[in-house]
Amino acid sequence: MSADSILVGPDDPGQSRRPPLALVIAGPTASGKTDLALRLAHVRPIEVINGDSRAFYQGMDAGTAKPTITERAAVRHHLIDILPPDAPMSITEFQMLALTAIEGVIARGALPVIAGGSPQYLNALVEGWQVPAVAPNPELRQELEREAGIVGVEPVWHRLRKIDPVAAERTGPNLRRIIRALEVWDATGIPFSAQRTRTPPPYRFLEVELWWPREELYLRIDRRVDAMIASGLVEEVTGLLAAGYDPTLPAFSSIGYRQLVPAIQAGADLSAAIERIKIDTHRLVRHQQTWFRRNPRLHRLDMTAGTSLDDLLRLLHAAEGSAGIVQ
Repeated sequence: MSADSILVGPDDPGQSRRPPLALVIAGPTASGKTDLALRLAHVRPIEVINGDSRAFYQGMDAGTAKPTITERAAVRHHLIDILPPDAPMSITEFQMLALTAIEGVIARGALPVIAGGSPQYLNALVEGWQVPAVAPNPELRQELEREAGIVGVEPVWHRLRKIDPVAAERTGPNLRRIIRALEVWDATGIPFSAQRTRTPPPYRFLEVELWWPREELYLRIDRRVDAMIASGLVEEVTGLLAAGYDPTLPAFSSIGYRQLVPAIQAGADLSAAIERIKIDTHRLVRHQQTWFRRNPRLHRLDMTAGTSLDDLLRLLHAAEGSAGIVQ
């Protein structure tokens, strides 16, 4: 999408009342979101708000590729290491925390930069999803998790497709999201998708997607996995298990952790688990890219061109200067 196709001219009467701007840097795993945000910080004041659901958790560092302590000292980051591994995080909680962080960043005169690879969280924030207020049902969750453990995710997903195909399309084969949609249906008898409304937040969002050719992205992923292992991912997982954290916690469903846990518990050779991490991450990025393709607001930045920062600055200039982005 070109910037010109979504810009209004300087004579637009609503310009002076435009809400503040926030930048969303989206992209699949290993696409370079943190690196681009840090390069942007060299040319203008920004603060980064984490939009990756895996980076909320304390003690889960090597497997989530969080910004390093040095990087966080150079640029202020929000919503990283805010939860222990056994604490839940919902979309509604993320929206509240992210909006509060955005407000604070703008008040300090900086540009809020939401960076992350969790499309559902990013879309919920930008589009202002209003999620049904249905309390968790532990018994139903355990039943569905047990069923998925025996027969796989596909039959559980098929059950959701029968009662709420729209929600099933949105969840994909993500078991936690499938279970949540079934939980809402069980409690209300109304499809989850029919209960989700939208209230746009009081900000404009410029959304960019970092794009790599798939084979090159796979190579970046494989190098990242090797780096995670070298930086202590196995020891990190072992330490979390030794600390008494239940390996069935949602935090352990993240790629890297869910493949290593059974291998470590069984005392098995880890090479097969490490290869599975790479394969499953390849599959994850295909799913992430499907989400991104459905978002017409995204501006694609070709990361192979070597001009990603210049292209981003051009989009920001158009959004903040004599023109504004129309949602």
